Amino acid sequence: MPETFIVTEPEQAAALLHPVRSELISLLKEPSSATELSKRMNDSAQKINYHLKALEKVGLVVRAGTRNVRNLVEVLYVSAGRSFLLSDSLGLSADTIKKLQDQTALAHVLSLTEKIKRDAISLMEQSEDEEIPSAVMEMELALSNMDHRNAFLQEYADMLTTLIQKHHKPNKEHAKVYHVSMAMYPKPEGGGTT
Repeated sequence: MPETFIVTEPEQAAALLHPVRSELISLLKEPSSATELSKRMNDSAQKINYHLKALEKVGLVVRAGTRNVRNLVEVLYVSAGRSFLLSDSLGLSADTIKKLQDQTALAHVLSLTEKIKRDAISLMEQSEDEEIPSAVMEMELALSNMDHRNAFLQEYADMLTTLIQKHHKPNKEHAKVYHVSMAMYPKPEGGGTT
């Protein structure tokens, strides 16, 4: 997988803006099947397969092989790159590229909130009286410019990576896997939702 995939087609840029498709691309750093992805995204394999075919058609994911699972052949897909860069050949202005990048990030926020909602409903349906160990953290942060925002994000990612590496014990007996997410976006005018 190349480190950076250059997006040269308008159809590719449009696919990156689609919340489900952009989430699939982010999950395909390692080869996976539609069935595996459907479990991770808590969605139907049929729907995931439809989006994978659309991504394959525009070249953002590629087939990485097949495997047999209970007399069925599963197709494995992988992302066409670890990161994506919009080409100048698209003829987009710097302002349009910035808007596309912002919309892609917001599309990820939408996709993440939908995923969290699906997962929460699924957990509530699975347990009636059992306490579900979960936590939510929300805060506001005032940053003076884009450089400060990027510095904060980098420092936060580094700190979180160190913290997860310290506590992540996947091979321990009875280890329970938790999903950790972070979303950051400008507070909408008027205060947004409460």
